Amino acid sequence: MIRLNLSPEPAWLDLGGGVRLRLAPLTSALIGAARSDSQVASLPEDAPADQVAVALAKAIGALAILDWEGVGNAEGYPVPPTPEAVAALLDLFPLFQRFQTDYVAKGLILADEGNASAPLPNGTSAGAKAIAPDA
Repeated sequence: MIRLNLSPEPAWLDLGGGVRLRLAPLTSALIGAARSDSQVASLPEDAPADQVAVALAKAIGALAILDWEGVGNAEGYPVPPTPEAVAALLDLFPLFQRFQTDYVAKGLILADEGNASAPLPNGTSAGAKAIAPDA
């Protein structure tokens, strides 16, 4: 059974280490916009899956992270969640892994269960042709 969260409200996600993210709901539109991100779309067709996953997570993060707590610059002053800051945060593997597992993967699993996910703009399914006859 798929449990729908019908609330359009952002929610907080604790990544550990005192870092919390205020995230927009992970919708099909958000995932589609992230897949259209220039960093994701410019990956070579034979890019390794882990490289695609990192690029997609950073693109999703840049769109979905509305606010955060526990993130600062080298001097310890809080910084806003700009795309550059989000990318730097997600370069920290433990935080990337929690974001990927607790936010991105859950949304992609639901999209797959609902059979509503489009293929990535690169990879093995990018040039696939439909072989099933029309209904």
